[in-house]
Amino acid sequence: MTDWTGRRFEVEVGAVAHGGHCVARAEGRVVFVRHALPGERVVVAITEDRGGSFCRGDAVEVLEASPERVEPPCPVAVPGGCGGCDWQHASAVEQRRLKAVVVAEQLHRLAGVDREVEVEELAGGLAHWRTRVRLAVDRTGYLGFHAHRSSRIVPVTDCVIAAPGTVDVLVGREWTPGAELDVSVDATGRTHASELVPDKGRRRSGKPVLRSQRVLGSAVAVEQAARREWELDAQGFWQVHPDAADVLAEAVELWSDARPGQVAWDLYAGVGLFASVLAGQVGPEGTVIAVESGRQAAEDAADNLADLPSVRVFAGKVEHVITDPELPDPHVVVLDPPRKGAGKDVVTAIADRAPARVVYVACDPAALARDIALFADRGYRLADLRAFDTFPMTHHVECVALLEN
Repeated sequence: MTDWTGRRFEVEVGAVAHGGHCVARAEGRVVFVRHALPGERVVVAITEDRGGSFCRGDAVEVLEASPERVEPPCPVAVPGGCGGCDWQHASAVEQRRLKAVVVAEQLHRLAGVDREVEVEELAGGLAHWRTRVRLAVDRTGYLGFHAHRSSRIVPVTDCVIAAPGTVDVLVGREWTPGAELDVSVDATGRTHASELVPDKGRRRSGKPVLRSQRVLGSAVAVEQAARREWELDAQGFWQVHPDAADVLAEAVELWSDARPGQVAWDLYAGVGLFASVLAGQVGPEGTVIAVESGRQAAEDAADNLADLPSVRVFAGKVEHVITDPELPDPHVVVLDPPRKGAGKDVVTAIADRAPARVVYVACDPAALARDIALFADRGYRLADLRAFDTFPMTHHVECVALLEN
């Protein structure tokens, strides 16, 4: 088959698909089109063709626009530009509708579940919400972001979605070519930034090993959520939207419904956000098992939850820790796995303990749907689901699912 890269086609844009693009067809092949909206007529330039039944492209000219199309507020949110945002050309209402369609489609296709989905808006609007950002440095020492599905770096002078105290304090300075910058602003308004510099001569999986050098702030960030203050590694995981941690903790608290004296598990626990919620429910006579594979995060969880006697923190891979027969059987399990999902081994280990409820927090609707199907094979049904727009302007969406046995 001839490589279509660089060719242009006039196409009718169809439905949205998972990943921040829409589906179109050209000469019988599927084209995944970015920078387009359903119902539009556009000229698509093919940007990637690896053969097979589909290829990828950008809408470089809009012939018939959707009424939901808006002008992107960022000058590099264009074909060939920054790959960070997917939906800057869509209205806020349309962005949430597109995400809802994607979540519903993944549930239908991968889990056999049909249900309407509403993506709930968080406070603060579409801009200046991202409190944790990773940037790259080009060969001239200038900061930028990677282009979509590319190692090419697009230089920037600002970022529409980045919170004040992140990108704005780093641009305009010269950095080490080939380095990366991790920057965050915590709940106190303090900026923490590290330059990740290639360690000469060291490579892992074909890529340079990066050595961290702190350039701003400290090694410890302070966050606030679930009526508590949290201290954690400034480069560690925390929800990037300033309202997300509280919103998700409230959703978990509503559906976990653990009772005094019961046992609850918090899997992929991070620094212990959901474990603190569960501890408040089971009380000092109950037990909360918090499992986290990242050693630093597990240590932070133990420190942050030291005042809660019901919490026991385990550092280790979830699939290994929860098969220990010495662990007490849970009445409820909360899990917040990485983007790939929990997978068959973890789902099987949970179901073997027969909790009455599972509260599943997910950042990828496809992984969530696959795991819901695995739980269904063990007798668990999807009782409820909420979706939150914790990543405006991008295709990402956070879901919380309640599964009951």
